Amino acid sequence: MGFHRVSLSVATRGAGLMEITERVAAEVARSGVREGLVSVFCRHTSCSLVIMENADPSARRDLERWLDRLVPADDPHFTHTAEGPDDMPSHIKMALTRTSETVPVGGGRLLLGTWQGLFLWEHRRASHTREVILTVIGV
Repeated sequence: MGFHRVSLSVATRGAGLMEITERVAAEVARSGVREGLVSVFCRHTSCSLVIMENADPSARRDLERWLDRLVPADDPHFTHTAEGPDDMPSHIKMALTRTSETVPVGGGRLLLGTWQGLFLWEHRRASHTREVILTVIGV
């Protein structure tokens, strides 16, 4: 059984979806695992991970705008605002999405669908450096 763990540093440019598919795929290839799984885990409470369409950027923009309407910044009911008006909305957006994804590995590559990509979703307005832990297991 093979095992490979690595931490990826992802610099964000503020709120939005950043594709990390190729970086994850490169680590899967580097792991030597041909058949197994890769766990992708984000170590933060104000960003998340999603598998989303990676062909048409309008699908991602629509998703971002929909979530912004669902959880608006500057909501007067939020009391957790120590880090600014996007503080609590970013935590809610993270809770509504995911902090981890698991993707099957076959033939030494990610078994994502044709139009699927793996994205880190920054929910804060300011840029951040995020840490994503990849764990590849298999044979």
